[in-house]
Amino acid sequence: MSDTTPLYIANVHVTGGRDGAARSADGRLNLKLSTPGGSGQGTNPEQLFAAGWSACFEGAMVIAAKSKSIVLPEDLAIDAEVELRHSSDGFSLAARLNVHVPGLNADVARQLIEAAHRTCPYSKAIKGNIDAVVTLA
Repeated sequence: MSDTTPLYIANVHVTGGRDGAARSADGRLNLKLSTPGGSGQGTNPEQLFAAGWSACFEGAMVIAAKSKSIVLPEDLAIDAEVELRHSSDGFSLAARLNVHVPGLNADVARQLIEAAHRTCPYSKAIKGNIDAVVTLA
């Protein structure tokens, strides 16, 4: 038996795959989906993953900073890149987070980035599963 308790469960219903639609049970998410690079008007799973990972990562940085009594700059930002790749063995992903922490000492910023990468649930989920890099920009 697991000793974990769910803090939140996201329930999303998708129809039509990459050229379909996604709607959360609570109605907060309601969007069209489109194939990357296609002519559709919607977003795609790679963009959603980039947004989710970077938002979660920034939250992990906030927690790490608070534990060390460090004040993060208000203009902390993360640029996320998620690549959809294809090779002889099929499709895969690669991802990069470029973390901007203006005004914070680079060594301190790197320590917070490393701590966040160890604790962010998205970082944990992709560890060893996809090519992923997190850098101080």
